[in-house]
Amino acid sequence: MSNHALRVSATVETLTRDLAARIVKCGRDAIAGRGAFHWALSGGTTPRALFALLASHEWASRFDWKKTHVWWSDERNVPPDSPDSNYRTAWDTLLSQVPIPESNVHRVTTEMGAEEAAADYETRLRLKVAGPEHCLDLVLLGMGDDGHTASLFPGTLDLIPDDRLVIAHWVPQAQMMRITFTPLLINAAENVLFMVTGRAKAELLARVLYGPRQPDVLPAQLIEHAEWWVDAAAASAMDRASCLAFTTG
Repeated sequence: MSNHALRVSATVETLTRDLAARIVKCGRDAIAGRGAFHWALSGGTTPRALFALLASHEWASRFDWKKTHVWWSDERNVPPDSPDSNYRTAWDTLLSQVPIPESNVHRVTTEMGAEEAAADYETRLRLKVAGPEHCLDLVLLGMGDDGHTASLFPGTLDLIPDDRLVIAHWVPQAQMMRITFTPLLINAAENVLFMVTGRAKAELLARVLYGPRQPDVLPAQLIEHAEWWVDAAAASAMDRASCLAFTTG
């Protein structure tokens, strides 16, 4: 997996600050290069501390929010004001605290229904994100305790069309429809950053990075190039030699 890099921080707090600095750099590089920063956020609980940090004056002042566009790598098929909404989590912890123009916040319009919302989101991405591959500057991802990422869950990948950027599908594990970026869109991104924390995910992380390739079982393996930002607890199932080899491979 030579297109990946592993970054290990001693604590969750250090990891959060290290990752925040990396995101700031991605934003500045994107704006310098093409005049805008298109960033897709992740859901779940792991990035909440990161969002809160980025909302602080110290970090929010490092972004050019007028040139920053925010998307979501996946969304639950719930209203935007639902506590289960990935949009609401990001709004409450980050976006409502910073001077980003409303027109730069591109949420999934779940009110349309899942299938319609996925098609609409893909259309908007194709229109708003320049370039033949509609390449996002940054996709931030997490990894669930079953190896899923975005809303790409084990056993749900057979029906993903090869040419779609966004799909809606039924996720039996969650018992609901989800809207998600496809591997095609994620793998086209300029930067893909995973954030993984905690000893509970250590064995799983080692399997994803070093184990046999089984993307239908471990969908995080579908991502072809990424920086894995993890704390020491999440990296604890990997020996030092393996970490060094992976980082420099």
